Amino acid sequence: MKRLGRSLLVVWGVATLVFFLFHAVGGDPARMMLGQVEDPEALAAVRAAYGLDQPLGTQYLRYLSGLSPVRPVDGSWGLHWPDLQTSYQQRGVPVTQLIAQTLPNTALLAVVSLGAAVLIGVPLGLYSALRAGSFADRAITVLSTVGMATPSFFSAVLIAWIFAYLLHDWTGLPLTGSLRELDDYGRAVRWEWSHLVLPALTLAIRPVGVIAQMMRSSALEILSLDYVRTAYAKGLTTAQVLRRHVLRNALNPLITTISGWFASLLAGAVFVETVFGWRGAGKLMVDALEGRDFPVVMGAILSLSVVFVLIQTLVDWLYGVVDPRVRI
Repeated sequence: MKRLGRSLLVVWGVATLVFFLFHAVGGDPARMMLGQVEDPEALAAVRAAYGLDQPLGTQYLRYLSGLSPVRPVDGSWGLHWPDLQTSYQQRGVPVTQLIAQTLPNTALLAVVSLGAAVLIGVPLGLYSALRAGSFADRAITVLSTVGMATPSFFSAVLIAWIFAYLLHDWTGLPLTGSLRELDDYGRAVRWEWSHLVLPALTLAIRPVGVIAQMMRSSALEILSLDYVRTAYAKGLTTAQVLRRHVLRNALNPLITTISGWFASLLAGAVFVETVFGWRGAGKLMVDALEGRDFPVVMGAILSLSVVFVLIQTLVDWLYGVVDPRVRI
């Protein structure tokens, strides 16, 4: 219950901060929705329809009440999906519908990127720990440091230029595109999994370096302990020692790193999705910011924050599963 209370407090803080931040930016959404129309009656009608003519405090309370899963709708109380308002630019389209269409694409991109980073970074870290001080260890450390220091937006442009432009005849990878190709009527006509390769590769570069270095330091610490030397003395092979003793004991700090990077990939996908034209929550936020579509931006940020809170809660549970000492 304490964890649930802290999670709800974090979500409330994010919702409050985002609401007042975007209302402090300025600009009249009603005037932006009507474009060149200067009719005072039309502007007043739009403001009344979206509740923009009400005091800021009233708008804030109405926004919070819409986020509550338990609220009255059409005069009756019950459980309902959170109401994130409707888009200013796409009139009549609920923000929840836009997020439901784009957030799974961003989650898929983050999962594939992080999965590739784990599959590459963990073996690299273990190998580097076993060969500590060697040329291979120093080379892995240098490459990991370069990967961690390279910003995602720079990696995206570089990878797009190399693999989608210079080497396109060999790779066949497109420069831009989303998972589903749409026809002129907005209907999905086919799935293009090749569009996932370059953005996933770009997002995986930084966590590979972090995971490799984290695994290396954890493995070096565990390999120096007495029970590992005892395991070698009992005749266990290096592979058995790594699998039974080193890897599992090194998982707790690795879980912390992976969970933090998963949340970072959800947020950092903004640049990558924009460069590669991937229709995810990040690109949705960029497009909404350009059009000052504040309900869409607020809804996307709040959704990513809820995902982050859920991940942290899951990680707390995984600690006890992996290491019984945490439960004790």
